[in-house]
Amino acid sequence: MPSRTTLAATAQEHHEETAMPDTPPAPVPAVDGTTVDLLVVGAGTGMAAALAGHQAGLKTLVVEKTEYVGGSTARSGGAFWIPASSLLAAEGAGDTAERARTYVQAAVGASTTEERWLSFLEHGEETLRMLRQTTPMRFFWARGYADYHPELPGGSAAGRTCECRPFDLSVLGSERARLRPSVMESPVPMPITGADYRWMNLFARLPRSGLPRIAKRAAQGLGGKLIGREYAAGGQALAGGLYAGVLRAGIPVWTRTALRRLVTDGDRVTGAVLEQDGHEVTVTARRGVVLAAGGFDHDIEQRRAHQSKHLESGWSLGSPGNTGDAIRVAQDIGADTDLLEQAWWFPAVAPLPGGSPQVLLAERALPGSLIVDGSGRRFVNEATDYMSFGQRLLERERAGDPAGPLWLVFDQQYRNSYVFAGACFPRMPLPKEWYEAGIAHRAGGAPALARGAGLPEGAFTATLRRFNELAAAGNDEDFHRGASAYDRYYGDPTVTPNPNLRPLTGQLHAVRVVLSDLGTCGGLRADGDARVLRPDGAPVEGLYAIGNTAANAFGTVYPGAGATIGQGLVYATVAARHAAGQK
Repeated sequence: MPSRTTLAATAQEHHEETAMPDTPPAPVPAVDGTTVDLLVVGAGTGMAAALAGHQAGLKTLVVEKTEYVGGSTARSGGAFWIPASSLLAAEGAGDTAERARTYVQAAVGASTTEERWLSFLEHGEETLRMLRQTTPMRFFWARGYADYHPELPGGSAAGRTCECRPFDLSVLGSERARLRPSVMESPVPMPITGADYRWMNLFARLPRSGLPRIAKRAAQGLGGKLIGREYAAGGQALAGGLYAGVLRAGIPVWTRTALRRLVTDGDRVTGAVLEQDGHEVTVTARRGVVLAAGGFDHDIEQRRAHQSKHLESGWSLGSPGNTGDAIRVAQDIGADTDLLEQAWWFPAVAPLPGGSPQVLLAERALPGSLIVDGSGRRFVNEATDYMSFGQRLLERERAGDPAGPLWLVFDQQYRNSYVFAGACFPRMPLPKEWYEAGIAHRAGGAPALARGAGLPEGAFTATLRRFNELAAAGNDEDFHRGASAYDRYYGDPTVTPNPNLRPLTGQLHAVRVVLSDLGTCGGLRADGDARVLRPDGAPVEGLYAIGNTAANAFGTVYPGAGATIGQGLVYATVAARHAAGQK
């Protein structure tokens, strides 16, 4: 175990990368009649728009409906996907603008306009430069985290995903309390990046790879505590870094401030009416309003109308304030929408009553497991990217063949080998509350497990027999699990010939799976300058939409880990620069 001196030294080394001047005083209270150049609605990636606007010389204000800053970004893994950047070049990723364009074009196809994704690619480097100049964050390439469709032309098995290095949240000072908490808090302060997660998940199988990372992050986290630092990774690091930049720039952030309606002068948006504690205030925005308030994650009526009648309240992992307000007020003045049936789908463990779902990422790709539908049969490559997984489910539903209850089935060797749902470490029993709630079952064989989970015995037994035959041969002839470099990223490299496949033996377990999501990604139709469009294609002057308030820049596709945050950051920069007249 590292000594107290070593812990402190490790933490101090990382603090030197993130240190910044004392944070300024808290923002002044809202005053009716306030005039700014740029009004940003939403304090997730909207903070990047505020930073870009401030850098361009605009007087900027951020308003946020909830009591916290950070939005869904603070609850996420924090990765961002920005191809062909100087960051990737410096770390030897081998990416080029031509390869990135080829890949995105092949992946997106005709599901959105070329203008949208081309603008994203063209302004990625500019966005990274802005973030480096306006925040204390430092970034790294998540080497090996493959694109979600690496087999397509231009796809990369090495990946284009980047992350923020562990960030010291103590630089926020008294404003630390306003940062939205993470979805999952570790019992030990350890800033675990997405790149760390992969190997920590395998530490029981590959201790030489996993344990050094655990030791390093424990030293950084615990050592930081000894010298008054609080290191965070993932979405906490990214949101905290953005907020640190906003505070350093002196940009005011009004929390508990909801958007009620937009103010127009003719066809141009000139400001907004906001509500604070029951009192309405008007803010005039000379150059524009940027809507960055997330999607309609928690408007269950709209979600059932546009997406699936089987969705339930509480299944989405998006920020609690994301109820579609910004989309609705823009529609009120004639804005168009697109892709409302889409979301960043993510299969997850069914939540306990009053609880939250727990996402299943590596769990679906690891050998010794499979997923079956209510008929007891497989229906998908379990290791596919999470958005494609959800889309496959909804395609079935729309075709009149709903999947019914889903179950992730695995054996005891799997349970002894891998972390499950982020909290159940190898050999730990699953929570007894899961069994009591009927979302977990265990049995000595396939027939008994089927009876417990309410699955047809014959069909499930036949499915398991077929799966075991394919797994033993290392070739999933039915759904091609393990054929993609993305599948293999979360596999177990100690299992051969296919790191994603192994026959199930002995005691079996089943855990109920539901279709969760990271937020909706259909919203306001926007152009390559992030301007909101009317049904006839004309822009709503003075109004911009970014992040999940706008329709996905990649149409119906998730090209790589962090593409949602990546487009939020890039279009934040695009919108602010356009409003400042720099585009």
